[in-house]
Amino acid sequence: MAGDLTVLGIETSCDETAVAIVGNGSPGSRIRANLIRSQLAEHEPFGGVVPEVAARSHLDHLDALIREALRTAGLEFDDIDGIAAAAGPGLIGGLIVGTTAAKGIAWARRKPFIAVNHLEAHALTARLTDDVAFPFLLLLVSGGHTQLAVCAGVGRYVALGTTRDDAAGEAFDKCAKLLGLGYPGGPALESAARRGDPNSYALPRPLQGRPGCDFSFSGLKTALRQIVAAPRGGASQDVVDLAAAVERAICDSVIDRTANAVKWFRDNHPEGRCLVAAGGVAANRRVRAGLAGLADKAGLDFIAPPPALCTDNGAMIAWAGIERLDAGLIDGLDAPVQPRWPLPTQAPPNPAPERAAVA
Repeated sequence: MAGDLTVLGIETSCDETAVAIVGNGSPGSRIRANLIRSQLAEHEPFGGVVPEVAARSHLDHLDALIREALRTAGLEFDDIDGIAAAAGPGLIGGLIVGTTAAKGIAWARRKPFIAVNHLEAHALTARLTDDVAFPFLLLLVSGGHTQLAVCAGVGRYVALGTTRDDAAGEAFDKCAKLLGLGYPGGPALESAARRGDPNSYALPRPLQGRPGCDFSFSGLKTALRQIVAAPRGGASQDVVDLAAAVERAICDSVIDRTANAVKWFRDNHPEGRCLVAAGGVAANRRVRAGLAGLADKAGLDFIAPPPALCTDNGAMIAWAGIERLDAGLIDGLDAPVQPRWPLPTQAPPNPAPERAAVA
């Protein structure tokens, strides 16, 4: 990178109000401040995120978090080289709150503004924590997104596969709700699964063993609903056993589809050295262990950020801001928020993995 850069990042795309200050020094010293205010208490009574409640909470707490981040880092606005904010995808109200604050600071302090794609921020987090070199194979697995892509550079992604229906995190959350495990569903299901027997129930692994890199999880949810509608007794043990079976089924599906992508990546990018997992589901211990084993067998390094940097956070937004600022990718103050903003990808060269027998 060209010179020292320090960026303030704002993340308000869903139900976490997050602010961070990150520099581009050595990996161990990059994060100067990384503050997150959870909204779990506000949304728990509703069993999920209420967009209007989330936006109001961001508005109420963002300014104080920005001041606290500067105090924690021991910096002033004059020490900041750019202001980055998640501009999508996400809930439009929250995105407006975060980007408006960032644009206001950028205008008042005459700083560059960087509109960050939330998904790209997840993708680049491994470069924040581990200096992963391009190209690398990315599994982006979160509450709203599940996809495989080759990361060839900042803003340069080759799509290999995506979900045909539910995302993996959505499957975790919906299955947790069917089992009455509370909110947030993913961590609750993982906790219950530790006490259960994953072999007690046979659940489907959609697309397992088939060529290609796409995912599908809706059939798993349907199968679970049918089991829950006709319980076999011993309710408390059933719940933890079902949780364990669901977790294993999701993990098996993720590993199976990623294995196809790993083979394609090794064949087409022999210079690539890393399989990277990013997003909230990458914090799941069974998923991480399975991916680590898969990478090891393929002769790849497996990199997943610490769990706190897998879920939504300001540090990933600030780092993506650094990467884009260093590349000269600065946005105008008229840059829009984009509630739907896919990771910008191009098609892979032929043969495309969904047509190649890579299983």
